[in-house]
Amino acid sequence: MKTALAVAAHPDDIEFLMAGTLILLKNQGYEIHYMNLSTGNCGSIETDSSTTTEIRLKEAQNSAKIMGAQFHDPICNDFEIFYELDLLRKLTSIVRLVKPSVILTHSPSDYMEDHMNTSRLAVTAAFIRGVPNFAADYSATNNYDCAVYHALPHSLLDPLRRKVIPELFIDTSSVHHVKREALEAHRSQQNWLEDSQKMNSYIKSMEQFSLTVGTMSGRFQHAEGWRRHLHVGFSEEGFDPLKDLGECYLVNNDYKFE
Repeated sequence: MKTALAVAAHPDDIEFLMAGTLILLKNQGYEIHYMNLSTGNCGSIETDSSTTTEIRLKEAQNSAKIMGAQFHDPICNDFEIFYELDLLRKLTSIVRLVKPSVILTHSPSDYMEDHMNTSRLAVTAAFIRGVPNFAADYSATNNYDCAVYHALPHSLLDPLRRKVIPELFIDTSSVHHVKREALEAHRSQQNWLEDSQKMNSYIKSMEQFSLTVGTMSGRFQHAEGWRRHLHVGFSEEGFDPLKDLGECYLVNNDYKFE
């Protein structure tokens, strides 16, 4: 069974940045898995932390169900995603359990620390999936090929306002309606994102982001952009399983390796 794991920071991050690609992989026969590291407990101006956690857990579970993904529970709270041992052990256990050949995660350079720390944790957990002397709840696997892909940051900019260019595009037009439905499951986020991040509509913000990346591709209406992590320690050099997506896969000829 081919397996893909999406690892994001907060409930709704997968839906904003990764869901289209994840759904397309499912349609190609992959078993797909959905994990947010954080409960999303700070994502409200209307309910307390405990209530917000309950609401966002149900929303995330509903979203994973819409996508046909296996749901994995969060392991910490908002703004508590640090690159530290306890979280690394927990995430490594999930990677060893799931054995993904594809990991989708955040950009290593993004507008907030939770996203960047999630990216670092996902990369290290993948790297040590086959290291037997690193202790976790599940034993090390064999070092099968695993490709890590980094999503684009929100706003397509790094923290110093420099534009981030994707290495490859995935055409998500055919599954955009499912991606939108999955994001709509996070109904509690409308007021929070409007207040905290000036998104007048989180659905419209996702739509615009998707259309912008599609325009960047020069071919697709809706798209998600990705950069592939260096293969060393993860796979053979040419291992690029997103190519399984066929005509939905497009290399960006303007991408520069510097």
